[in-house]
Amino acid sequence: MEPRWLSQDEREAWLRLVAVVELLPGVLDSQLRAESGLTHFEYYVLAMLSEVPDRVLRMTVLAQRTNATLPRLSHVVRRLEDRGLVRRSPCPEDGRATNATLTAEGVAAVEEAAPGHVDNVRRRVLDQLTPTQVKALRDVTDALLVGLDPEGRLSGLYDPDRERRDDG
Repeated sequence: MEPRWLSQDEREAWLRLVAVVELLPGVLDSQLRAESGLTHFEYYVLAMLSEVPDRVLRMTVLAQRTNATLPRLSHVVRRLEDRGLVRRSPCPEDGRATNATLTAEGVAAVEEAAPGHVDNVRRRVLDQLTPTQVKALRDVTDALLVGLDPEGRLSGLYDPDRERRDDG
């Protein structure tokens, strides 16, 4: 069967998306490392913990929310634990599971890093777009996520109303 080759417009759009996907992580990582001593993924882990009640998540749930494998997350959480930003403990509901808890030092680290991170996101991404383009970006990424995350594992992160709909 002959492949469905990309049209010129599709190829140009695809190559631009690949460029953004390749460049953005380094831009985010560099700023956070320089200003906060955190990698972007470490910041993301801390931020996910900071946004939940009691700042506690099972490691399996945290892996899902950060789209990480459990081994990668365990390695990163161990580093954060060594720095006093996260504490791991057995899950009281399931002794086989482990919880990650954001410590007071972790809260302080997120609060310190967040303004610079948000400023970087604004300068590098959002300020480059008009409000109409921001809406279009949301629409495009929603469409892409249907194919990339068909089970909706991350939908609570990008569609906060979905968690409320799923709960009731």
